[in-house]
Amino acid sequence: MPTSLTLNHLRRYAVTRSLFKPTTLMRAVTKLGFVQFDPIRAPARAQDLTLRHRVTDYRAGELEARYPRLAVEEDFFVNYGILPRATQFLMHPRTARTEWSPARWAQARAVLEFVQSRGVVHPREVDAAFDHGATRNWFGGNSRASTQLLEGMHYRGLLRVARREGGIRLYAEQLAHERDRPADPDAALDALIDVAVAAYAPLPAGMLSRFVTWVCSAAAPQWRDRRRDALARAKARLPQAAVDGCNWYWPEGENPARRRFANDDVLDDRLRLLAPFDPVVWDRERFERFWGWAYRFEAYTPAPKRVRGYYALPMLWRGRVIGWANAAVRDGQLQLQPGYVSGRAPRDAAFQAALEEEQALFEQFLGL
Repeated sequence: MPTSLTLNHLRRYAVTRSLFKPTTLMRAVTKLGFVQFDPIRAPARAQDLTLRHRVTDYRAGELEARYPRLAVEEDFFVNYGILPRATQFLMHPRTARTEWSPARWAQARAVLEFVQSRGVVHPREVDAAFDHGATRNWFGGNSRASTQLLEGMHYRGLLRVARREGGIRLYAEQLAHERDRPADPDAALDALIDVAVAAYAPLPAGMLSRFVTWVCSAAAPQWRDRRRDALARAKARLPQAAVDGCNWYWPEGENPARRRFANDDVLDDRLRLLAPFDPVVWDRERFERFWGWAYRFEAYTPAPKRVRGYYALPMLWRGRVIGWANAAVRDGQLQLQPGYVSGRAPRDAAFQAALEEEQALFEQFLGL
């Protein structure tokens, strides 16, 4: 790798490779490798906000509507989201780190028989058929115990998400060849790590280590004792370079030093409001290195302590994240509240036109 590789190359490379030319929904999911889910709708869910920039004429809710016809699966990867079915196969059969008691397994077998008899079930059908009661959830509130059981069965590969209705997961039995598919652990781990690297490249060394840890703890905990060797293989396998005091990694066959990444000029005049979990801005450490300011997701921060807003969308323009905007629909109209790192909007006449165009495209995406 040429010694002239700079942070500017890496920044432009990160933006250009992730925001590829819009394509079909399935091709976009395949090219991304993984799309993170988030239940908050402000004014659309994160997965829709991510796909709108990468799928031709995408509309909010399209993924949910077309999900049953796509070769994709919901599952835990480095986070919870959607990924191609072929990738999801690599994580199973999965052995969860938390062992179930015999009584819990008896409940799971009973629910599995119920799902097999129905084909596809809504969680409330399981609630109605079984008296599992309530339990404490991750956020300290109460949830139906049946919901947690279904989630646990899904995680262990007993069930799959057949589709969603209003954001709620409907479950079906996992197909036998998916549930029992054998895999070579090292080859599977290497492939899963490569998917994570391809989704979020280029990666600082610290983030590569964290991705390997997450893959070996959340995606495939049955192989967590292979984490050190998997990380060593990744560092030996992946192209890398030391830039700005940090080692960076990216997928094999790619080159951030290509001429099209050499100059810090206009990538294009399109302004994009990105989801908080968009691959371009997902890594907060990399974000600060690339754009020189800290972005934080503040939906769960008490309102008086928020700096950017409840669901601030990073504002990418001409290859740089220059600010953010909070978006809301009121009386059928999209309202944007922008903020800028410099304290004011760019004076360039093209900026206002770009912002108005993005608002118009956002309205089309929401179907307003």
